[in-house]
Amino acid sequence: MFKLRRELQAVNQYRAEKDLSHTQKWTNKLVEHYLKIADMVPEWKSELRLKRAEQLKVAAKDGDFKSLGRAIKKLQKSCKNCHETYRAQVAAIHRAPDFNHTSVQLDGKETSYQNFMRRLMRDVNRIKIAADDANKAEAQIALKDVRSGITTLRSSCDSCHKETKAKDYYLGKETTELMDKLEAAIEKGESGRPLGEFAVHACARCHGSYRIIYDMKNEIEK
Repeated sequence: MFKLRRELQAVNQYRAEKDLSHTQKWTNKLVEHYLKIADMVPEWKSELRLKRAEQLKVAAKDGDFKSLGRAIKKLQKSCKNCHETYRAQVAAIHRAPDFNHTSVQLDGKETSYQNFMRRLMRDVNRIKIAADDANKAEAQIALKDVRSGITTLRSSCDSCHKETKAKDYYLGKETTELMDKLEAAIEKGESGRPLGEFAVHACARCHGSYRIIYDMKNEIEK
């Protein structure tokens, strides 16, 4: 699709300049890749305007810029219609992270990503519950479990993120510093705001990037 967008732009540019050789070059590329859509996604074959694509090729070969202009406008309209129908679903299905095939180690055993995240969420809530009940010792134990969970979670990021910068953005030095701040705040009986800051940084930031589109993908594929 990126190639098609670039080729459409090139054809329109060179057509406007009446540059025949480059118009023909990019029109041939455009038609070649447009016709491949039916092979890549057979379900979309009925959406394609194959005759229109052939008209493009003939018009470019004949140097008929006027006919080429009319044909390409109609072809672009069919692209727009298809995008309006499928683009959001395709992006969700093919670009969303697939955590269904990601596993992590929990208590020495391999478990699903979903189970691990539920465990981590419970541990975060344990901190809040214990802190509200003025049970500092239990809150610190829960925080220790959260620290361990964050370390494990960070190691799982390698399945998608190959650069350290990406992992650091979500679960790097700042996350560690927030947990250190939370640890000190628990001892002072003032964990409310530090816990919220940690949850927003380490949980909400990642969920805002991945959880929304992951949930959309699962709904579409049901």
